[in-house]
Amino acid sequence: MADAAEMTDGKGIRRMNGIEKFRAASATRLALILAAAAMLGGCAAAVIGGAVGGGVLLAEDRRTVGTVTEDQGIELKTSSRIGETVRGAHINVYSFNRQVLLSGEVPTAAAREDAERIARAVENVRGVFNELQVAGNSALTTRTNDAFITSKVKARFVDGQKFSPVHVKVTTESGVVFLMGLVKRGEADAATEVARTTGGVVKVVRLFEYLD
Repeated sequence: MADAAEMTDGKGIRRMNGIEKFRAASATRLALILAAAAMLGGCAAAVIGGAVGGGVLLAEDRRTVGTVTEDQGIELKTSSRIGETVRGAHINVYSFNRQVLLSGEVPTAAAREDAERIARAVENVRGVFNELQVAGNSALTTRTNDAFITSKVKARFVDGQKFSPVHVKVTTESGVVFLMGLVKRGEADAATEVARTTGGVVKVVRLFEYLD
């Protein structure tokens, strides 16, 4: 296949194949974002995850376009509905392949149950991973550090070149890294090892769906 072979043009000059172009573009994009983060300070780290993931997502997501759209809708609807009911909480909502992850802090066990109930009732949701903690809301410094950890894990995914970073969704909450995605078991193990050995990571939680 063209993507797996080294190619040259008619003049014998080597051309990058599809995979190499993807990696080069990803590395360049990441370098620019990290440079901006260094200049702007801690707050810039919060945007790194979305900036890296958005461009890569278009390249080779294993989800269908319809499922990607559903995941975006699920996140918006779930966040809105939980926000209308659960007060005084810090709740993050992530959806991958219609599986929802709830992370953050809630004031009571009842609020934790309410958030899960609301998420399960949202259209197209297949399942819910409730990782909410009954605790006071995390500080801004903690959230900024979590965003930075996520950016470091994603950067190491790109640098390692053992799998496509778009296949693994990464989020961090109080130093705990959550990994979601449609992956092969070898990819899951590689992603876990990268996350586990990244500075600042307290624990890694695997929430993968396996293709093999």
